[in-house]
Amino acid sequence: MTLSANPFPRLRKNHTHNVQTIRSQPLAELSGSLGDLGTLLPLMTALVVTNSISLPSTLLFTGAANALTGIAFGIPLPVQPMKAIAAVAIARKFTLEENAAAGLVVATLVGLFSITGLINWAYRVTPIPVVKGIQVGAGLSLCLSAGTTMLKPLDWTGPWWGDNLLWALAAVLFLLVTFAYPRLPYALIVFAVGLFLSSVGPATSLPTEPSTVIPILHPSARDFWHATSTASLGQLPLTILNSVIAASALAADLLPSPRYPSAPSVTSLGISVAVINLIGCWFGAMPACHGSGGLAGQYRFGARSGSSIVFLGLLKFFLGIIAFWKGEHIVALLAGIPKSLLGVLVLAAGVELAKAGESVNTDARDLREHDGELPWDGKRVKELDERERKERYMVMVVTVAAILAFKNDAVGFITGLVWHWGFQGARKLEAWREERDGQPFWRHVEHSSGERTRLIAQEESDTVA
Repeated sequence: MTLSANPFPRLRKNHTHNVQTIRSQPLAELSGSLGDLGTLLPLMTALVVTNSISLPSTLLFTGAANALTGIAFGIPLPVQPMKAIAAVAIARKFTLEENAAAGLVVATLVGLFSITGLINWAYRVTPIPVVKGIQVGAGLSLCLSAGTTMLKPLDWTGPWWGDNLLWALAAVLFLLVTFAYPRLPYALIVFAVGLFLSSVGPATSLPTEPSTVIPILHPSARDFWHATSTASLGQLPLTILNSVIAASALAADLLPSPRYPSAPSVTSLGISVAVINLIGCWFGAMPACHGSGGLAGQYRFGARSGSSIVFLGLLKFFLGIIAFWKGEHIVALLAGIPKSLLGVLVLAAGVELAKAGESVNTDARDLREHDGELPWDGKRVKELDERERKERYMVMVVTVAAILAFKNDAVGFITGLVWHWGFQGARKLEAWREERDGQPFWRHVEHSSGERTRLIAQEESDTVA
């Protein structure tokens, strides 16, 4: 979705798509809306317990952001926690002001990068194998997180009868059933079972009573400095790479036009992230962004339009109103949802996101051939020789390996770029040597359009023959 002086025709198109989709497959849309809860609930609950965010503010403002996102973009684009900020805030027990300052710094920088066109430039010059590597790395990171923090601590009978490996196994088997019956509202059923088990299970004790007011915050200069040096700088590359660049690319892959609304541009996603936080963080709401992992999860469980996100936003808004006088009960109920079920939800979302890497050498965005203004027909792609296929695959794998090894998207991004430039430099060096020696060679020529075409230089004697 690009910024336009007249966005109303696009909004009408998105509205039509949302209404038609929710009418044709209501259960799939409702199920898909819950596909990102495995990431949202644990982080939001932990932040509320440490009093780093206000529960009513978070539910109300992120709920409004969900609804507006679904209307504006027309696709199941998530609104999820800024994970790096959340991790630091939980570990260091950030105050409301420090957590708000962290979100405001990231939002301001992302907004500036979007308005000035720096994010759009980065998106255009980043090689597709690197983008695919970021997506696969994020997906595998979700899988590792589900295994280590949610599923690994469980055993076959504990910690209690409603949360153990038997429930995880049952959830996995039910997930396999959806391969044969894809219209089953998997996430909706699993979430309903989780709420039931939480309500009948052992009471969840909270170390502190969550805030049930909407504060108006005034972070000090010290709050901004502390938040920037400990949380914001780690979150910024994650937001730009995963929440903006990778999310835009994944939307184009999963929901290609003209069947679906146009994929959001990186500029519009960046501005959306900035607006969400520059409004909500002043009132104690959780710093939030979009994300490729949440999009993959919601798509995996049935969401195909913005109506799913609008529903989730309305649900959050309703819970936000209740949280004014029943905040501690809501937190206890959400915190008690079995980790066995949440872990499988996260695992499925991670696998769906990691699947994005399979198209790196088949129908990736930079391989698609268009006829003028006509959209890609799903068939015509550039052919790659064996060496190009291996190089693109290796760049993606190296990006993934660096992300998993250092647990840092920025390190993976830089490593992937270095590997890509290394291959390009080697090709140019080989071409120069072969041209100097008068041998046949393959070389790449950069046309004004930026498209690479292969030319075969043959010896003059062979041409004459």
